[in-house]
Amino acid sequence: MIVSESSETACPVVVLISGNGSNLQALIDSRFGAEPAIDIRAVISNKPDAYGLERAANAGIPGIAVNHRDYPDRTAFEATLIEQIDALEPRLVILAGFMRILTDDFVTHYAGRLINIHPSLLPLYPGLHTHAKAIEHGDREAGATVHFVTQEVDGGPVVIQVRVPVLDGDTPDTLAARVLKQEHVIYPRAVRWYAENRLRIDGNSVLLDGGQSPLQELVSHES
Repeated sequence: MIVSESSETACPVVVLISGNGSNLQALIDSRFGAEPAIDIRAVISNKPDAYGLERAANAGIPGIAVNHRDYPDRTAFEATLIEQIDALEPRLVILAGFMRILTDDFVTHYAGRLINIHPSLLPLYPGLHTHAKAIEHGDREAGATVHFVTQEVDGGPVVIQVRVPVLDGDTPDTLAARVLKQEHVIYPRAVRWYAENRLRIDGNSVLLDGGQSPLQELVSHES
């Protein structure tokens, strides 16, 4: 399945957030200096006080709050979310710290054009508390994964991973900080591959330029 269509203009995207938006900032910063650029048409948050909305405003990007607490159930919330997203006509929907579990209907609606970043080396540690789990299990490496979103939570085809050493004396917070720094490298890279029409889903794999999986195991040597 080809996951993006050819375009000579900037790739239109919508970014969904729930909080601080540091990965959003990395995407904002990546818009400049190379082609094709991405066109962030809006940032949508389910939390009206999310700092990521301020990041968007500072960059001149429209920010939209769709507060999930204003809706009686997940279906009603997602109906409004889909309406807001589709009005912007994005080629790609980017989850950047969007802390809501999405229904199968939502995922199906954006199949092949919905991506996420998860702070573990999937399939290890889907869900929350990934850094604490890596330390508790005595892992020597942790990391992050960019993947297409499917109906299996944190289980979609992998685009790229980064590996970061777990250092002696690491806490979940210190490990998370080093992993997050590398997330800011790989997420814009994955989005640019998509914008450049270089990705294709083949079963549960992602191919780059029609060849081998672009999965990259980058290692940070930072102390």
